[in-house]
Parts: sequence; C-alpha cells; structure tokens
Amino acid sequence: MAAFHFELVSPEKLLFSGEVDSVVAPGAEGQFTVLKDHAPVMTTLKSGVVTVASEGKVEKLFVRGGFADVSAAGFTILAEQATPLADIDPAKLEADIKDAREDLADAKADDARHAAAEKLAQLEDMRAALN
Repeated sequence: MAAFHFELVSPEKLLFSGEVDSVVAPGAEGQFTVLKDHAPVMTTLKSGVVTVASEGKVEKLFVRGGFADVSAAGFTILAEQATPLADIDPAKLEADIKDAREDLADAKADDARHAAAEKLAQLEDMRAALN
C-alpha cells in the first residue's frame, strides 16, 4: 500500500509522526479514512479513536476534539487531547468517573458544576472509546 506522512499533535506533545498506509479519524460528520493522495479537506474532530495503519501494524489513539487537515503534504491532526489507548488503565478510568460524578453532585456554584460536567463527559468519552 502507498504511504503518506501523518502527524498527531496534542498541546502536550507530538504523539505520532511518520509514514502510514491509512488513518481512520472521528470527524464531526462521521468517521473518515485517509489514504495516499486523498483530496484536501479540513474538518473538526469529535471524541473518538484514531486508527493508524502502517506496515501491517495498527495503533489506536483516543482524541477529544481538535482539527484534521489533509493536504498534498500529508495528514495532520491537531487534537485538544490525545492518549494512546494502550496507556489507558480501565480500572483507574472507572475510579476517575466515579470521582467525577461525586464532584458533579457536590458542586454548588454554576462554574464548578460546569467544570465537573465537562470532566465527566471527557472521561465517559474515553470509556466509550475503550469499548
């Protein structure tokens, strides 16, 4: 299969950079697959899994929001948050979700409720990606 350059960048670090055969990304309008010589496109991303296939290996990364840009130079994802699925501990994630639910129930001020609800949504998106 023909290869093209792909990069996945989060605010914290560069999570992936290299030649790949294909990438499946969670676009705002639905999942889409990018192959070599894909037409140029820019779109927003929703929470979900980016699947990177290269030389018979598959790597999956959870992303939460961001932008995807396909150009003649390759494919770049600028994610608001990104984590390799292999790095997510399901037991810790469940404990974090429980804590976030408690924080939401205990929140008194609107801004505290909003922050707790956002954190809970982020954790539940991550759990959905694992399943």
